Amino acid sequence: MVNKIKNHYQSIKWHLRWDLRTLGQLIFLVIVLLISWSGVKAIQSNYILQKQVTTLQQQNQVQRLENSNLQLQDNYYNTNQYLELSARQELGLGSPGETELLVPQNVALAALSNLSTSQGSSVKNVSKLPWYERNVKSWVDFFLHKNTTTSD
Repeated sequence: MVNKIKNHYQSIKWHLRWDLRTLGQLIFLVIVLLISWSGVKAIQSNYILQKQVTTLQQQNQVQRLENSNLQLQDNYYNTNQYLELSARQELGLGSPGETELLVPQNVALAALSNLSTSQGSSVKNVSKLPWYERNVKSWVDFFLHKNTTTSD
């Protein structure tokens, strides 16, 4: 086996290896690799620039949407409906012909105590349910923003 390798190594004509055609092919190969490398670099830089352009376009679109939202909000603040609501809330004014009802504090608090006892009875009914139904009810109450609490 060693003899075969030695014979093959000696049979190679080393003077042909550095022939002008071989050197020309090597130079051509190097030039092709350099051109390919510069093309890859150009594609990479174009990709980075395109990504930056896309990001800036998206930021511009978001800014336009925010501007249009502020314009709509400004238009709403100039409507009669907003002026009427703000006059009712901040100044306590009403429309002509409306009557104002004043509810005494003890009557209002009595109505609140009835609400709390009715919610307490619903909690007692829920605790009689099986655990999986209580779990489902708790999730429904959570998603519907109800403040009832159940105990296990």
